[in-house]
Amino acid sequence: MRIAERAGLALMHRVEPERAHGLALAALKAGIAPAPGLVTTERLETEVAGLRLPNPLGLAAGFDKNAEAMRGLSRAGFGFLEVGAATPRPQPGNPRPRLFRLSQDRAAINRFGFNNDGMEAIAARLETRPRDSVIGLNLGANKDSDDRASDYVTVLRRTAPLIDFATVNVSSPNTEKLRDLQGRAALEALLGNVIETRDELGARLPVFLKIAPDLDADALRDVAEVARAVKIDGIIATNTTLARDGLTSPHAGQAGGLSGRPLFERSTRILAKLSELTGREIQIIGVGGVENAETAYQKIRAGASALQLYTALVYGGLGLVREILEGLDRRLAADGFSNVAEAVGSGRKSWL
Repeated sequence: MRIAERAGLALMHRVEPERAHGLALAALKAGIAPAPGLVTTERLETEVAGLRLPNPLGLAAGFDKNAEAMRGLSRAGFGFLEVGAATPRPQPGNPRPRLFRLSQDRAAINRFGFNNDGMEAIAARLETRPRDSVIGLNLGANKDSDDRASDYVTVLRRTAPLIDFATVNVSSPNTEKLRDLQGRAALEALLGNVIETRDELGARLPVFLKIAPDLDADALRDVAEVARAVKIDGIIATNTTLARDGLTSPHAGQAGGLSGRPLFERSTRILAKLSELTGREIQIIGVGGVENAETAYQKIRAGASALQLYTALVYGGLGLVREILEGLDRRLAADGFSNVAEAVGSGRKSWL
């Protein structure tokens, strides 16, 4: 199956990237994409913010923006899925082209700009979601909103009964001034309102915060202190970066957020520092450059309780999910860990 999948990937890489992504979603919706099946062992089973996961590897937001392919993705082996980002009103996002493969760097640059069908359409699809999978929603804000902070609350109110966790995404580089919401005062107000709304709804719903990898030490400390003060349930570290260090691909100069292999070291150092700043109070989901079992294991040892990937699928296909998890299981066993949780943070010092 991997040989056939690799042949299919080679063909997909001859198609314009956003169109290829649409074809992949269509295959998942139709049930004709590879379905490696759930991978779980006693070592891989874990718990994050009260969510029991069959394994720690999740799909990052952005792959299934409109919650169209949840059923197909639920058979791909992931321990959890994150769909979205969803905004209150539909929006087209930025003009095309807005997605670029950087094949030499095993990376991608996107400047989508929160293109999505809007919360009502996404909520309707979440009504029919697979109930045996852990599925969360990435919350976003409309580009032309007069009050972006309130947009997150609006989407949460509409979708809270339909999801297992919600992520406050203030770190996309593709919506002008969105990252300003990561400032201490704005972030504290935003997260406070989201948590208050969650509690008012009576929803036992973990709320995560997704941050940028480009924060300096002071900003990162502010994020940690705010997260602890408002009792956020977890931090997703990190979103895409604006940095362009060491790239060799022709599209390296495109505007947008960079993801994939070049993000690994930067994002892993951020999560290790966050792990140090927050201690055991807040769990961290590591994302950015996870492409094989070794990078997954390094994220966990740096302080991640769970992981997400996206860009690696462009180059490795869905079969990569099983490969990573089986390799991770072997590494945990070889180092004497009886479960994922025991390994979390065991190698953090080497990343600080």
